[in-house]
Amino acid sequence: MQTSPTLLQTSRKHALIASLCLILSSLALYSPAGRHPFLNYDDGRYIADNAHVKYGFSWASVQWAFTSLDESNWHPVTWLSHMLDCQIFHLNPAGPHYINAFWHSINAALLFWVLFNATGFFWRSFISAFLFAVHPMNVESVAWIAERKNLLSLFFFLLALAAYQWYASKPRVGRYSVVAIFFALGLMSKPQVISLPFILLLWDYWPLKRVANHPEQSGPWLDQVTKQRSWRWLVAEKLPLVAMCIPSAVLTLRAQTTAGAVTSFQRYTLPIRLANAVVSYARYLGKAIWPLHLSVMYPYQPATLTAMQISISVLLLFLITAAALSARKRYLIVGWLWFLGTLVPMIGVVQVGVQSMADRYAYLPFIGLFIAVCWGLADLGAYCSVPRNSLAAASVLPLLLFAFLSHRQLGHWSSNLELWQHAAAVTTNNFIAEDGIGNSLMEQGDLEQAMPHFHTAALIHPSDPISNSSLAFYKMNHGDLAGALVLYKKVAEITVDERSRATAFINMGTIYQQWGEFAAAQNNFQSAINLRPRNIRAWVGLGAAAQRAGDLDAAIRAYSQAAALQPSDITYLLLAGALKQSGKESEAASATQTARRLSQNFSEARQFADSIVGH
Repeated sequence: MQTSPTLLQTSRKHALIASLCLILSSLALYSPAGRHPFLNYDDGRYIADNAHVKYGFSWASVQWAFTSLDESNWHPVTWLSHMLDCQIFHLNPAGPHYINAFWHSINAALLFWVLFNATGFFWRSFISAFLFAVHPMNVESVAWIAERKNLLSLFFFLLALAAYQWYASKPRVGRYSVVAIFFALGLMSKPQVISLPFILLLWDYWPLKRVANHPEQSGPWLDQVTKQRSWRWLVAEKLPLVAMCIPSAVLTLRAQTTAGAVTSFQRYTLPIRLANAVVSYARYLGKAIWPLHLSVMYPYQPATLTAMQISISVLLLFLITAAALSARKRYLIVGWLWFLGTLVPMIGVVQVGVQSMADRYAYLPFIGLFIAVCWGLADLGAYCSVPRNSLAAASVLPLLLFAFLSHRQLGHWSSNLELWQHAAAVTTNNFIAEDGIGNSLMEQGDLEQAMPHFHTAALIHPSDPISNSSLAFYKMNHGDLAGALVLYKKVAEITVDERSRATAFINMGTIYQQWGEFAAAQNNFQSAINLRPRNIRAWVGLGAAAQRAGDLDAAIRAYSQAAALQPSDITYLLLAGALKQSGKESEAASATQTARRLSQNFSEARQFADSIVGH
């Protein structure tokens, strides 16, 4: 039985209105984010302090986007998105914040369309999408500019899911290619969407009902009856998509390993990781229902996990799984397995970073829970003969409550200091939050108030590079160069993060240069370059140390490299000075002319360049 064209047209008209409602509601909820600053945790690395991104598009920056493994990921689409922001808005954080809100609103509307077109249930699809739009756990993905990758990856994931339904109605190579293209773009935004082939198998089971001998034939809502296949055939159908996951997984693991983000199994054994995983699953469920005490960072603290916590979490997961399977409601099975399966890459079996869980990790997985809850409550209401309008009205209160909690949570992102103070208040022994508070106070010029927080962070986690580097910076700026050097050496020894180690070597090089020990300074700057070959500060420091040591050829080579990596008035003035000192007057004049062309304040730039080489 086919749905009549008139009914179909009316329903799609209502769907357009519902989509507009979702977009406007989401934009209204997140509009205050436009007044928020860059977060002093990753936003700098992604945008404000990233020389490849902050100047917008160039051929070199686009090449870098497709070859870089920076920030523990290969995600060229995300880099290009940030470059576009900078091309349009420069370094005004309002622009990227509004763009994030826009992408989230589009994702909410797209989720509604995917569910509605696949199932034909208007209100269930709308409430699921509205839950997604206003749930407090999604605030982090929207309010944090660096999490643009989350928003983009889900956008392409949902497009792939929509394209898959189109393909399933009439399987063709061309239609399958569209699914693969969207999947590739999702992987190039953030590899968390690697679970798409698994989700497509669930989608075959429900709502597309492509499984052979399915007790229900394909639903009347679909324009065409999908051809049913065996499980073996359906699995084989997904193998090209699985093959696409392999290079993405290899590149991601390589990027995370290179950055030192992957924790070894010697430090956290597999039983510890599994224990944290099951407890995290239970905590995610708790925050889905009652999303309070949300934090930008939940520190990994396996020692605090008790046998009782682990046992209750295992029992809870087992009981819910058994209930979903025994209920014989396919949407419950699909929704629950969607939640479990899409969280696997982020659940910590391969531990990346210092967090035990993260709000942003729920952005895709919670969709499964929203589906299970909305369809389940609707069926329960029908079973209990609750009028549909009454059920829809009853859903308004929790949606408004979630929207209020999201608005309040978004308020914590209004400043860096507020965000990290809130994180420290709702978690325990959170050294990342203490570092965040310290950095926020330093940004406000309150260095003395910042130091106790760095001391606290170092006590909680003695191997923390941020607190040790900040304490070293304090000593360095108060004339205690020897004390600073000890701490910078410690940072270089205790951390495997290339960026942190390179910064430590640069600062050690600067100290040695102040002492007049130019050979030691050059060795440290070179060590930084070996770790981060595109670090401008390292090349400039190497050039200055070589110039002051009298090795002008080495200075010219270093400054030339710095100017090639970042053409600016400073780098070209430094190069001009070394060229002039070596007697290459015409080349020095050419470099000076380039510096003038690039400079907005030439005299100020010259003074700064002279201060670098001690003139």
